Amino acid sequence: MPVGDLSLPVMHPVPGVRIGIAEAGVRYKNRRDLVVFELAEGATTAAVFTTNAFCAAPVQLARRHLAAAAPRYLLINTGNANAGTGAPGMTAAELSCETLASLSGVQPAQVLPFSTGVIGELLPVARVQAGLPAALAALDADNWTAAASGIMTTDTLPKGASEQFTVAGITYTVTGISKGAGMIRPNMATMLGYVATDMAVTQEVLQALLREVNEASFNRITIDGDTSTNDACVLVATGKAGNAPVTAADGELYAALREVVARVFLRLAQLIVRDGEGATKFMTVRVEGGGSTDECCDVAYAVAHSPLIKTAFFASDPNWGRILAAIGRSGVPALDVTRINVWLDDVLLCENGGAAASYTEAQGAAVMQQPEITIRIDLGRGSCADTVWTCDFSYDYVKINADYRS
Repeated sequence: MPVGDLSLPVMHPVPGVRIGIAEAGVRYKNRRDLVVFELAEGATTAAVFTTNAFCAAPVQLARRHLAAAAPRYLLINTGNANAGTGAPGMTAAELSCETLASLSGVQPAQVLPFSTGVIGELLPVARVQAGLPAALAALDADNWTAAASGIMTTDTLPKGASEQFTVAGITYTVTGISKGAGMIRPNMATMLGYVATDMAVTQEVLQALLREVNEASFNRITIDGDTSTNDACVLVATGKAGNAPVTAADGELYAALREVVARVFLRLAQLIVRDGEGATKFMTVRVEGGGSTDECCDVAYAVAHSPLIKTAFFASDPNWGRILAAIGRSGVPALDVTRINVWLDDVLLCENGGAAASYTEAQGAAVMQQPEITIRIDLGRGSCADTVWTCDFSYDYVKINADYRS
């Protein structure tokens, strides 16, 4: 059951982007599983991809195409990851791009392919090819909501975010969708994200912006610690708003764009955690007082990945000793545990490395009943801080992943 409000906002169309959705029967019948984004000529595109060494054929091909040409189309299928499929998988990805390019009158290198689903099974490329004419016929600027459903796998609900803002009399739009519910620890989860704005931004600035906001959003979520073979996130700037292209990461226009894009990315990332497979709790792990950002993240992920902590939260059991154990094994060098304090929301659990004198089991139990909980840790060794978002492990997580291929 998703945690919190996952409802879609008004999904403002982005001038310069049209989206088509079709039923290709990649894995299941009677569901829309093929999505095509058409990008206006002159749009700039930035992307980040999984660092998994076993990255899927579409990831390899998308990287190659992005380096060779300005993308005009994004092609996404669900139900099959086309990962671990060797040379035949690459051929399937190439054929998919070639078919879409032929149908739309662009070069194959102007198509970026994306796949998500079961790993180790060859993409049924003939089904993708057969579905492309219907997807192209359905191209429409208002299809963001339908696309959010079309890219889902084990997600229970579509995920989207959209905002508009005005600078110097021009109104700009930022709209995006994401998918993912399991195999989530993006490291650039099975995670895909697509965000677009109608602002004109140079590719260099757009890529830098994507890396920055991605690091603070999709790269700060985890459900099970598994980095997918297919993770990818794309940020597009169509230039249809009419502004002079943003060429540097400064000025009022860039600052406004950065603020809104960061907010949209964070919302899309947190929606993935809120809809984590079997999730019943949304957990924020905030680590402060670190000597560096890296060690804050090491501690936060040690806590967020601990099955013992995640199952305790599912049971609403304030077994905070498990948090201390995770902190202790996080690998932070020369960690002085006598300086560590830990809170559940505003309840102080651990003070100077031991049980807080003010703490009672009833206080901890009351916090653990909540659907949204913050674990705050002060390492007492510096001024750095960072935050990771995760969820609990329930019975349903095991059921979903045990039955995933059925």
